[in-house]
Amino acid sequence: MKPSDIKYNLIVILGPTATGKTRFAAELAARINGEIISADSRQVYRKMDLGTGKDYNDYKIGNRIIPYHLIDLHDPGYKYNVFEYQQDFLKVFQEIKNKAEIPILCGGTGLYIEAVTKGYKLLSVPVNPELREELRNKSLEKLESILASYRRLHNRTDTDTRKRAIRAIEIEAFYQQHSRIISDYPDINPVYFGIQCHRELRRKRITQRLHERLDLGMVDEVRHLLENGLTTEDLIYYGLEYKYITQYLTGRLDYDTMVSKLNIAIHQFAKRQMTWFRKMEREGTMIQWLNVETPVDENIEMVLDFIKI
Repeated sequence: MKPSDIKYNLIVILGPTATGKTRFAAELAARINGEIISADSRQVYRKMDLGTGKDYNDYKIGNRIIPYHLIDLHDPGYKYNVFEYQQDFLKVFQEIKNKAEIPILCGGTGLYIEAVTKGYKLLSVPVNPELREELRNKSLEKLESILASYRRLHNRTDTDTRKRAIRAIEIEAFYQQHSRIISDYPDINPVYFGIQCHRELRRKRITQRLHERLDLGMVDEVRHLLENGLTTEDLIYYGLEYKYITQYLTGRLDYDTMVSKLNIAIHQFAKRQMTWFRKMEREGTMIQWLNVETPVDENIEMVLDFIKI
C-alpha cells in the first residue's frame, strides 16, 4: 500500500455484514481520537436493534464509549432515504471536524457511502403522479424489470413490495433528468479500508451471528414492533430479518423454514455488498483490503502507516 500525498479528512471502513467493521472502527477511533459515523441504512431506526445488527458494546473500548452518529434517528415505520442521509452526514461531518477530531465512516451500505464520499446531488425527489398511474397496475415482476432498465439491482429490497419498486423507479426516472453531482460539495478526501474474509469463513460468521441474534430475542423484537402498530408491509419494507420473521409471525413460514430462508438471504446480501464494493473499485475507488483473520492491532498499524498518523 502506497499512501497518497492527499490530506485525508475522512476514513471509511467498509465491508460485508458480519466482518466486525464496527468493532474495528471503534478500536481505530480509540487510537486516533476519532468519532464514528454509521453508514447503515437500517440502523437509523430506534427499537430495531437485533434485526439491524446493532451492538452498542462494540463502541465500548476499555472504559471509553467511542462517540457514534446516525444511529437511532427515527421511529420504525419512517421511510428514511439516501437524500436525508446525505444531509445528516454533512452536518455531523462538519461537527466532528469543528472539534478537530477525525470522522470515521463505517458501514456496509454502499449507496450511502458513495452518496457522501462522491458528492451525489440528491434532491428531495417529488412524487410523479403520472408515472405512478402508469405503473399502478403492473406486476412486481414487471416493475423489477423496469427498475433494472435504469440500473443494476444490487439491492433487492427495492423490489420487496410494489410500493417500494414504484418509488425506486420514480427516483431513477427523476435522476435521468437531473445531475447527480453537487458542484459546491464540501471538500471531502476519503481513504477507504475494507474488511474482508474468505467466502467459507464469511458464511460461517453470518450463520453463527444469525443464531446468536435469534437466541437473544430477535423474533420478540419483531413481534413487539407488530404489537406496537407497525404493519406487515412496514416491516417487510426493511427486508431480511424483518421480512422473514414477519412472514413467520403471520403464519406464512414455519420457524425452521424461516431460519433457513433468512440465512440464505443474508449470505446473498453479503455477496451483493461485495459486488457493490468491487463496482466501486472498477469505477476508480481505491480500497485497501484488510484480512479479518489478521490481529486487530496489526490491521490498525497498517491503517495508521498508510494515512501517516
